[in-house]
Amino acid sequence: MATVAELKAVLKDTLEKRGVLGHLKARIRAEVFNALNDESEPRPPLSHENLLINELIREYLEFNKYKYTASVLISESGQPVVPLDRQFLIRELNAFEESKDNTIPLLYGILAHFLHGTKEDLQNPFSRGSSLQPPNPDLGRQPSGRRQRDDHLRKEKTFL
Repeated sequence: MATVAELKAVLKDTLEKRGVLGHLKARIRAEVFNALNDESEPRPPLSHENLLINELIREYLEFNKYKYTASVLISESGQPVVPLDRQFLIRELNAFEESKDNTIPLLYGILAHFLHGTKEDLQNPFSRGSSLQPPNPDLGRQPSGRRQRDDHLRKEKTFL
């Protein structure tokens, strides 16, 4: 006869193999969050821009198997539970997708566009390897014109 501990272990294994356990945990976390969330303070309406941004983030999270984080995002942001259509997102962002592999999140293509600026990188953002490092090592540093302007403003403040 099986013990309670053995039955728990078998049940947990079965739920994990079916992929149900993770969903249950995520749902429980979301429900706990909802219970703790202060309902008296109304959530600001979801703007069109936030709707699009949240959807890009959700697509990225689900692609990378961050299921729990995605469920909390949906719960916390008020994002519709049903994902927006990918073609709708592409039209709204005035983007294009030449790649036939539409499983890669749009966020990767957007990032590749701004880092590399070529259509080839938009087609396959992973073609250069796993790192999307900017080609310019000065990226992130303050441009020299801005640095000069900031120095000028600091000097002006000392005279005032």
